[in-house]
Amino acid sequence: MSHQSDERNISQISSLPILIIMPYIPLEEHLPGITGLLEYRKDSAAPIRELTQTLLRGPSTLTEGERELIATIVSSRNECGFCTAAHTAAANVLLGENDTSEKVKQDIVTAPVSNKMKALLTIASQVQESGKSVTEASIQKAKEEGATDIEIHDTVLIAAAFCMYNRYVDGLATWAPQDRQFYVHRAPQRAEEGYIDFDLYK
Repeated sequence: MSHQSDERNISQISSLPILIIMPYIPLEEHLPGITGLLEYRKDSAAPIRELTQTLLRGPSTLTEGERELIATIVSSRNECGFCTAAHTAAANVLLGENDTSEKVKQDIVTAPVSNKMKALLTIASQVQESGKSVTEASIQKAKEEGATDIEIHDTVLIAAAFCMYNRYVDGLATWAPQDRQFYVHRAPQRAEEGYIDFDLYK
């Protein structure tokens, strides 16, 4: 892992001062991660917000917490510090506890989630590697554990979308607060407001 990646990966850092990484383009200094990018170009921000809202907060047989776990595992494996911390915190609020998200990031097989979610998270992890890494066997395993076709579809789409978001955030060298309380403080707002109309400045 590169030195720069080490700086951005804040998932194991509990409380440090905010670390500023100079973005490659001029962004609002007080808006970290994807929030600065959404403010920078609002016309492209609108469909990003809408897609994220549909996937993570729209009608689904997967709970909002389960869908945030998919976003979390993909962001974690992409080593995107901002997205990992933000969606870990959102998952924790929606699940009502902090243990599951951490254990999912450590080991899907032993994580305290249903067998169906283990199968879906495995598919998400395969998407994170490459779309072609998804195997027929992993799809069949998810179906055997009770996953529907739409749940499999949405898992792949959430994983693919977050690969894009992670690369968007890190590809323009956005900065991420190192204090995890920054994300914890804002997570209830994300859980309540979703992703279309949330206030970037709160």
